[in-house]
Amino acid sequence: MTIAALEALTFGLEHLAEAAGNAGHRLCLLTGDRNIYRHELAHFEPGALDIVDVDTADESACAAALTALPGLRGLINSTDTWSIPGADLAAKLGLPGPDPTAVRLLRDKSRVRNLLHEYGLSRGRALIVPAAPSAAAEILHEIGLPAILKDSAGTSSRNVWPVRDEQQLHTALAEAAQRPFTGRLFAEPFFSGPVYSAETLSWAGDTTLLGVLSRQMSPEPTVREEASAFPVALPRPELDLIQQWVGRVLKTADHDTGFAHVEFILTTEGPELVEINRRIGGALVGEALCRSLATNVYDAMVDIALGRRPALLDPVAGSAPGPGPGPATGFVLVYPGRPGTLTGWTGLDGLSAFPGSPQWYPTAAPGQRVAHLEDQRSCTGIVLAEAATAELALHRALSAAGSIRPLIAPNDQG
Repeated sequence: MTIAALEALTFGLEHLAEAAGNAGHRLCLLTGDRNIYRHELAHFEPGALDIVDVDTADESACAAALTALPGLRGLINSTDTWSIPGADLAAKLGLPGPDPTAVRLLRDKSRVRNLLHEYGLSRGRALIVPAAPSAAAEILHEIGLPAILKDSAGTSSRNVWPVRDEQQLHTALAEAAQRPFTGRLFAEPFFSGPVYSAETLSWAGDTTLLGVLSRQMSPEPTVREEASAFPVALPRPELDLIQQWVGRVLKTADHDTGFAHVEFILTTEGPELVEINRRIGGALVGEALCRSLATNVYDAMVDIALGRRPALLDPVAGSAPGPGPGPATGFVLVYPGRPGTLTGWTGLDGLSAFPGSPQWYPTAAPGQRVAHLEDQRSCTGIVLAEAATAELALHRALSAAGSIRPLIAPNDQG
């Protein structure tokens, strides 16, 4: 019997294959580019994973590949990009899966913002605008400043512009006019405060908060993620507020089953949504969950793909989110200082000297061209460290990551 994955996040494939095996199935990955998973695939035993090379942007080709799999019992789509085709394919093949209509809603950040505003769960609303300088007057009148401009279906912090004055607004709109968009450009109010994400698991409309992840962002105007730690130790009143709020947000947005990675800003007036991702968080969030909860949380992903209540909820439901039975973790994304061709890194051989058992997770390979320094696409690797608390784990990860330097050659010399 087979569990199929329509692409996957960069990390977590090994945990997912183990989870499929725990359920008595083999995992088959459908992918258009094996290089995305080079680090994970290097650790697999021969034959431990089936891979089908297919154009995953071609839904008909994917349907044919899935139909040819022996004893297909479930389909996992754990990424934003393939969430809609994954939901459509599951419905077409009669497999357990989310309502495609609900998935389409969550992929449109502007629709989600306006829905939450309508139900009193957000102080701001979204305004769809043309990606052109002529949109400035409407944004100033309808949204005001400061504001955020972004792609309604964007990922990896691409096409996101914080604007605090009219000059920044005109500059952002001029840049947007030159960019391709996955969805549509929209504007919304800028909310001030630290960024977090609620890591949740839902079943039949009931949501459990597994913990809160901290998210350190780069200084403006660049918008990229720099570091994270899990699980954050919040005061009990704030944690209770977040748990209640995220349950209401997901129910309003029709996400009733599965993992969710809900990014929010903790403002002076409470949490304000950034976006909802109907999956485990990216980067090393899945690894952080597995370590903190001392279990393979991907077992729950397989349970849901098979249409059954996740066993992960049994020890978690009714308990307070916070320190788990396992260690807390912090991880830091390592970026180059300039674009060019990656030739390697210095400092990797010294990681073992740092506390917290730091580990290196490369996201790029020597010879790869690195550009787009303003977002996560330029990340070359991630350092993860452990400790008794998220705060200490983050300090350890920052210390270790500070010793690593990506080596970049100009593109004409790469």
